[in-house]
Amino acid sequence: MSSSERRSGADDQRRHILAEAVKLLGDVGPSGMSTRAVATAAGVQTPTLYRLFGDKDALLDAVATFGFESYLAEKRAFVPSDDPLEDLRRGWETHVEFGLANPAIYTLMYANLGPERHPAAVIENRAILRGMLDRANAQGLLRVPVDAAIIAIEASTTGAVLHLLAQPEHKRNAHTIRPLRDIVLDALTDPAAPRPANPIADRARSLLAIITPADNTDPLTTTGFTAVEAALLREWLTRIETAHSPQ
Repeated sequence: MSSSERRSGADDQRRHILAEAVKLLGDVGPSGMSTRAVATAAGVQTPTLYRLFGDKDALLDAVATFGFESYLAEKRAFVPSDDPLEDLRRGWETHVEFGLANPAIYTLMYANLGPERHPAAVIENRAILRGMLDRANAQGLLRVPVDAAIIAIEASTTGAVLHLLAQPEHKRNAHTIRPLRDIVLDALTDPAAPRPANPIADRARSLLAIITPADNTDPLTTTGFTAVEAALLREWLTRIETAHSPQ
């Protein structure tokens, strides 16, 4: 058997284990997610789990990320509108709806976060949120720095969802925490800020904000662009923004 065939077989086995673990998670909740229970559900030996995932924490993170994939797929496919503040509201609603529809996965994802534990799905979700906030910030709509807005939104969304999940199922109503959404977003954003009249200028400005060097790091050159190419791209985007902005 070739090395590629062995890797393919291991990947198939890994996906099978994760699929069975997600089913088990729905049945018994995070408290029942022992390595022995996962191995039994997947029909493998416990040492196989450690060989494929490393340790129990890594296994649980992989299970959470695997179960979170449908949510991430929806967020990745999120098409920005002309109103970044409305996009933030839509993002909030998507997050809350997923948590209430998938309580076991959500609890596994967020109930035990710590300085040394951030599942890959949590990191990716944060990156998507940062992109939304960067776009709002590029239009001058944020009252606070992007990092501060990320902390406030993550704390309020996850805290609210975990609070609802602690209630009896018939009391888990997303509408009850919608005022919190409005309070948080109203505190973080300024809807009255002037906005560019042309969407082309908007998009050019947004991209410029994302690729502007920060902390002595250039996001373009670190991903393979030469310094000359990076400078040219910024110059072109600046010209596009200028050409399409109100005079």
